[in-house]
Amino acid sequence: MVLFTIFCPIIAAFLIMVGAPARKTALAASVLTFAAALFLLASFGYGQSDFQHVTSFTISPEWRLSFTTGIDGLSLIMVLLAAIVTPAAVWFAGPIDKHENAFYVCLLFISGSAIGAFASIDLFFFYAFHELALIPTFLLIGIWGSGNRVAAAWKITIYLAIGSFVLLLGLILLYQSVPAPLRSFDIRALTVAASLCQIAADAQHHIYLLLLIGFGILVSLFPFHTWAPEAYASAPAPAAMLHAGVLKKFGVYGLLRLAIPLLPEGARHWTILLVVLLLGNIIYVGLVTIAQKRLDWMLGYSSVMHMGYIFLGIASAGILGVTGAAVLMFAHGLSIALLFALAGELRRRTGTLVFDELGGLARVMPFTGLAFGLGVFAVIGLPGFANFAGEIIIFFSAFKNGWTMNGFHIFQITTVLALWGVVISTVYMLRAYRKTFMGTINDQWRQLVDLRPALRVPVALLVGALLCFGFFPQALVQIVTPGFRAYLTANNYLTGTQRCSHGAVRRPRILTQYEEDAPQGRGYNLQ
Repeated sequence: MVLFTIFCPIIAAFLIMVGAPARKTALAASVLTFAAALFLLASFGYGQSDFQHVTSFTISPEWRLSFTTGIDGLSLIMVLLAAIVTPAAVWFAGPIDKHENAFYVCLLFISGSAIGAFASIDLFFFYAFHELALIPTFLLIGIWGSGNRVAAAWKITIYLAIGSFVLLLGLILLYQSVPAPLRSFDIRALTVAASLCQIAADAQHHIYLLLLIGFGILVSLFPFHTWAPEAYASAPAPAAMLHAGVLKKFGVYGLLRLAIPLLPEGARHWTILLVVLLLGNIIYVGLVTIAQKRLDWMLGYSSVMHMGYIFLGIASAGILGVTGAAVLMFAHGLSIALLFALAGELRRRTGTLVFDELGGLARVMPFTGLAFGLGVFAVIGLPGFANFAGEIIIFFSAFKNGWTMNGFHIFQITTVLALWGVVISTVYMLRAYRKTFMGTINDQWRQLVDLRPALRVPVALLVGALLCFGFFPQALVQIVTPGFRAYLTANNYLTGTQRCSHGAVRRPRILTQYEEDAPQGRGYNLQ
């Protein structure tokens, strides 16, 4: 079923290439992918930390390279996020003026590649699937975008290519840092090697920095963030929904999947740097967002700003923090996809997203105004939405935990500053809502009509998911926590550990089924 979830959009893209009706095929594939993700959610074994639904095909025995897929709690919620946003994006695509088939092919390739990256257990395909999604992103912005679309397409391509290159160097160094008997592309084997202290502390420092920069560029970590607002403002709404809502989460997913469990000494060494950079996302980018004059640019900068909260959860170094980061990744993907979808619909109908040219649209588009208001409430962290659950978990974890110092430690100071980000986001989001939907309506907009009933279905899907997991966030927490517990403790993942002879960290031994089945004292059999 994991393979079906990955390849259903990709096979549908190839069917469209050979002549299948584009919109119907894309919509059918996205609905089937959503149904498969719900099946994975229903059949998931709660309380287990191991990967489930594992499928493996050997490609190169000499390199121990295999196409291996599976899901644990973290990858499950990311696959579910992609499966929810994909049908909404396809549904909101609307009429395409030129190259309709190619447009839907690009959307489906982004969806399938993102799911493939989240579900891959092999480092090679983990990286390759993400790279596959960058090509259709460039095409969607450069061909079907608006404004200065060509410049935006090249800018995002150059930035993400540099980030991918730095990330590739980090992954190669990670692979090479493991001794030959345990060396493997399989993430489970690397986790076993890390738990056996096979990655030296000095090597962790260099590898973690490369992964932080590489993943940071992909996720628009300050100061590598300038590609995101321009790209999202120029992209067609479905492309912005899939990239900002799903694909951009690959960066923080990678840190949670690789950097934190495999490189704890590296994470500790670069904690201060990460804290400074995430505050740049929250405070500096937040203030820049307030100054925006257009709705699309404001949403783009808002997406960048809220990545800072996720990085704060990662940096806090406890189960509570990384769980909050995972919950907020899921919630932010839904909320920003909803807002970009509605903003794209407004741009299609009015031809502008400049605040001074809008106003009063709720009078003629009440459902759109209600849906956009719910999206605004979710982004600013109003209780009842999943975003609130993720943010409050992160704030509690960061204030209590982190790499503690004497007295009032840096994470308490960081949390206090980050809380001002909530105020900043409230200011620019409510201001945008007021300028767009409230006040006096211009005469030229009085003839606008509200969203037709068919378009209300994807809106209801996104809002319903935000409210469902907002009222019952424990459903997400119970999914992701067991996987993190394997290498984190309730307070700090250095608590209760002992030092290895070469200075690396030996975490408490928790044997996974993968390790128990592996031959002892020699290389691990990836079969």
